[in-house]
Amino acid sequence: MSRDSQLVQTYFAKLGLAPEIADIYLALYAQGPQTISELSRSSGVERTRIYRLIDSLMEHNLIEVETQYKRGIIKAAPISNLNILISQKEQELQSLQEELNLIEQVLGRNSLNSPATRIQFYQGPEGVKQMLWNQTKSKSPHHCSILYSDMQSQTGQAFFSRWVRACNEKGVSSRSIISDHFINSLKTWQSRHDTEKLQHWDSRYVAKEDFTINSDTVIYDDVACFYNWKNGKIFGMEIHNHEIATTQRQLFELLWKVGKATR
Repeated sequence: MSRDSQLVQTYFAKLGLAPEIADIYLALYAQGPQTISELSRSSGVERTRIYRLIDSLMEHNLIEVETQYKRGIIKAAPISNLNILISQKEQELQSLQEELNLIEQVLGRNSLNSPATRIQFYQGPEGVKQMLWNQTKSKSPHHCSILYSDMQSQTGQAFFSRWVRACNEKGVSSRSIISDHFINSLKTWQSRHDTEKLQHWDSRYVAKEDFTINSDTVIYDDVACFYNWKNGKIFGMEIHNHEIATTQRQLFELLWKVGKATR
């Protein structure tokens, strides 16, 4: 299988389409319009299976069927038609997000107790992304952080852009204490990428001689978040506690007073 074919099949799989659909589309794209019998030979998909997949292919606007001399001729439709499917999935994700917010409210109202402290641990890149996404649902728009590394280098451009849009839509205002490592990694990222930026972000630099920063801390509401990206060990922890969040916020304010403006 060629690398191009693998890319197409992987992309179709991400959209939730059966592997045979990619095989059929690739065969049509490479060899032009075909009958069911011809398509079975060129794609390697059994005729009976093709008959079952015809409706799905047409539903997703991937094929067009013409009748020539009492024979059905199938041809590939423009791949750009998948934009329709992508739009549908975006709407589904938006609906799921809205329903999740409702479920959180329902569970909050029906909770039997409300402990003063809750600790949540997260592992791996996806776990830490969830921590970051939790920030976009904060009650207060005012966040502060002490940063060792820029998050976009760790999470990737797609997630970072989505996170930035969510923060900007919510009107999040962020202040950050940044390290030498953060400045260097951010410069490297910006030299290779052109991504969206937070509309309300201010930062101050603190030299390592004054305060050593080896990890990332974010404070919002009554939540103190701690991240670790170093040496391939990716994990994080949220501590939901008013006193701890207040202490971390006071530490941040002390560093903010001695920090140097970066812009």
